[in-house]
Amino acid sequence: MTLRAMLYRRPSEPHAIEVVVERSIYLVRLRRHRNARRYTLRIQAATRDVVLTMPPRGSVKEARDFAEKHGGWIAARMGRLPKPAPFAAGTILPLRGTPHRIVHRRGARGTVWTETDEAGEKLLCIAGQAEHLERRVTDFLRREVKRDVEVAARAYADQLGVKIKRITIRDQTSRWGSCSTTGALSFSWRLVLAPRYVLDYLAAHEVAHLVEMNHSSRFWRLLLRICPDMRRAKVWLDVHGADLHRYGARKDEPVRRRAPEH
Repeated sequence: MTLRAMLYRRPSEPHAIEVVVERSIYLVRLRRHRNARRYTLRIQAATRDVVLTMPPRGSVKEARDFAEKHGGWIAARMGRLPKPAPFAAGTILPLRGTPHRIVHRRGARGTVWTETDEAGEKLLCIAGQAEHLERRVTDFLRREVKRDVEVAARAYADQLGVKIKRITIRDQTSRWGSCSTTGALSFSWRLVLAPRYVLDYLAAHEVAHLVEMNHSSRFWRLLLRICPDMRRAKVWLDVHGADLHRYGARKDEPVRRRAPEH
């Protein structure tokens, strides 16, 4: 939490409240904002969070009343979010845009690999104990996207005659990539779940910022020149981008459980 937000938070004020809707309990995170004039609710699709923004002089009681009054809206919106797809045996995930079913091969040698079965289905195979499966899938996807991004980004950098200081992979929820003024690039690991032309577009986008650190018309002309698939990739992200955040999410996310019977 920022220092500014802390100035408006009461010493004993909770960071979240629980709202019961038809025997389901939803966790609602509280956030004060100095410019807020009223209570507002929003759903952060990427993190599957319910966030209630409060005015500086608002009270937790009023916030709770507001959330409970709009409990039906919270339940409906959360219910429309894509279902979580945890990294577990049987889950279908789109590796580079192609569906792969996660298969646990406990007694097999190795760690993670891909193969195609006799029926033509693409498989992502994980060896070892079941408790290591989630971590091994995550590590594999991060390695794969790091390799893909580095190849694409450095090719665009050579094309534009610019230097990349470093490339890092993160689990960003608000953006797919970023570029610092020092030449450091950062990308979401979830790009490995998108078609390759989408990853290429994001790599070109951030490298182009090393020439134009803005989103001016010059920037977009430059980007279109080095990445002819730009518009196609942007449309794909607009339609399918939010869905990528459900992969790796646990089955119990968002925070919700059944209320006890009385």
